[in-house]
Amino acid sequence: MRVLKVVAEGLTTSFRYPHFMQQIHPSFQMPPPATIYGHICSALGEWFDPTGVQFAYHFTYEGRVKDVEHIIVLSPKSGYLPGTRIPKVLQGNVNPFERELLFQPRLTLYINRPEWELAFRSPRYAVVLGRSQDLFTYTHVGVVELEQADRAYFEHTLAPHEMALRTMRGVTVLMPRYLDYARNRAPIFSRYVVIHERVLSDEFYEFSDRPNGPYWVDPTTPEVKGVHLGLAFLSFTGDDGDRFKLA
Repeated sequence: MRVLKVVAEGLTTSFRYPHFMQQIHPSFQMPPPATIYGHICSALGEWFDPTGVQFAYHFTYEGRVKDVEHIIVLSPKSGYLPGTRIPKVLQGNVNPFERELLFQPRLTLYINRPEWELAFRSPRYAVVLGRSQDLFTYTHVGVVELEQADRAYFEHTLAPHEMALRTMRGVTVLMPRYLDYARNRAPIFSRYVVIHERVLSDEFYEFSDRPNGPYWVDPTTPEVKGVHLGLAFLSFTGDDGDRFKLA
């Protein structure tokens, strides 16, 4: 299986929980699929049809810190200009809040579209991940041939929620999966499992109706106990997770 492999590194990033609006903005510990979709679009320079596009990633950071930021909310003072409905003066209220940041993040992204290699070598827009000010740089762009193996290890990744039953590790999260721009950016959410600590497929629980393996592995990754890094591929519109439509 030939896939595009991209390594992106930055100084800071933050993936805000979408339903926190005031006082505190915690961060997801992994980039949501909707963020990955936007990141790919910035390299291509256009929206792309997500049907059939699959991705997997390995994401790490050196630490988590908190910073204080502020937003200025503009509101009109009482009164309007004569004969109009134009406010006389706009006044701004400074609202401070605490934002969680991930320090020195590193993303290794795999996409089943090797033909996009040139787009990532010369991205159309600035390379960012998370907020618009979180600039990244591509330290590697190339095509790699994945292999299928009966054994693998998984770490620092986002996997389908079903995988939580097999590993009994990680943390279940509800993340924005895709923003439907044809429907006024209507969000679709899915459940996933965040896997930080390394887990070998040898430790997976097995179910009679859903056997384990084989797994896609990257043969260029470090070998641990005779196996390579396994990749849990996700999609933006497929059936690899429980989907929820929230307002």
